[in-house]
Amino acid sequence: MSTMKAAVIHEAGGAEVLKLETLPIPTPKTGQVLIKIKAFGLNRSELFTRQGQSGDAVKFPRVLGIEAIGLVEDAPGKEFNKGDIIATAMGGLGRLFDGGYAEYTLVPVQQAQVFKTNLPWETLGAIPEMLQTAWGSLFTALHLKKGERLLIRGGTTSVGMAAAAIGKAHGAIVSSTTRNPKREELVKASGAEHVFVDNGSIAEEVMKIYPDGVDKVLELVGITSLEDSLLCVRSPGAVCMTGMVGNKWSFENFAPMESIPKGVNLTTYGGDNIDFMNTPYGELVRQVEDGTLKVQVGRTFRLEDIVEAHRCMEENRAGGKIVVLT
Repeated sequence: MSTMKAAVIHEAGGAEVLKLETLPIPTPKTGQVLIKIKAFGLNRSELFTRQGQSGDAVKFPRVLGIEAIGLVEDAPGKEFNKGDIIATAMGGLGRLFDGGYAEYTLVPVQQAQVFKTNLPWETLGAIPEMLQTAWGSLFTALHLKKGERLLIRGGTTSVGMAAAAIGKAHGAIVSSTTRNPKREELVKASGAEHVFVDNGSIAEEVMKIYPDGVDKVLELVGITSLEDSLLCVRSPGAVCMTGMVGNKWSFENFAPMESIPKGVNLTTYGGDNIDFMNTPYGELVRQVEDGTLKVQVGRTFRLEDIVEAHRCMEENRAGGKIVVLT
């Protein structure tokens, strides 16, 4: 077979602009690996790109998808063996060159790594970008330490649930938020000891539980709740903005001297392929296998259902990571 199915975007718009097409399977050169994709997770950056918010950074037509996992089909340089389980993420995947929304993808060998595991594809598809983002936010950006009080703003997102599990395993005291009271048990199951129902302003409620404030906040909602999250932190402490579930990119007015409390640091996290390669997947996958790290897969779809999968992501209906199987 010399052709493959892929979801191609030719113009920005609603979910329906993702078109299933037949494309040639790319041919790898030395220094590249051809991956037969078995699963990939959906990410909000792909939603923003589909909506046209990536500007000139992504040229159309393009096969989106900043992550994928599958089997090595061919590696001319012999860096990998055919049939190895292999994952890739970031490094221009789905942005500068065609990505994971396909049956095959071609990437540089420097941004792919082997996973030694028997986990099902439904679970593996959720892991690469989600765990990289959660791990990097907690330890690269926030420098989370054992015993610290961590608040995750956006606790029902896939990254939020992964961060809660990783933070708890690290010895942090984890609290998370949800806008839906019916999801409190889901959030607690991910590792949170306390759940705050988020109405957009929770600093006062946080202070009732932690009078001095929390040590660290992982902000996954974004601009719409960032200023309130800054008020939840003690000094010295830190807030890391990683997500934009609130679908707002920038402040209309922001006064740092008024919004950032004394002694509180504000940082961001947006991982790249170096962060992906440095993520300790061997350790994390073992934790998933033994059940100490729960990967919350919200919905699974087939590649031919990519339009509905994007609608599910856009409407926040999944309750966990959305995984697409090829």
